[in-house]
Amino acid sequence: MYYITKKIEISAAHRLNLDYASKCTSLHGHNWIVTVHCRSRVLNHNGMVTDFTAVKHLVEDTLDHHVLNDVLPFNPTAENIARWICDNVENCYRVDVQESEGNTASYQRDDENI
Repeated sequence: MYYITKKIEISAAHRLNLDYASKCTSLHGHNWIVTVHCRSRVLNHNGMVTDFTAVKHLVEDTLDHHVLNDVLPFNPTAENIARWICDNVENCYRVDVQESEGNTASYQRDDENI
């Protein structure tokens, strides 16, 4: 099995849609650290699991310096963002989204078919 990891830092704002009182329902921003993990049993025709640049472009072009509520069709929690990235990056099996020093959410696929 081949593995790659791509770490990207982005700046983005969001507001959470919650059913309880929280300061996070107000627009606020983070310097997010996104770590994308990909794997494959075979390399592609270029000798790669997944192109690092393709991962960077998906994350940066879609999320960096945006209000996440305006570009994502769901409540932009760190958990939901991690799942969205994992679903949209080739051969991705895990994503960690750190929104602050002490707060990281992870999503990992259960399937072993990657």
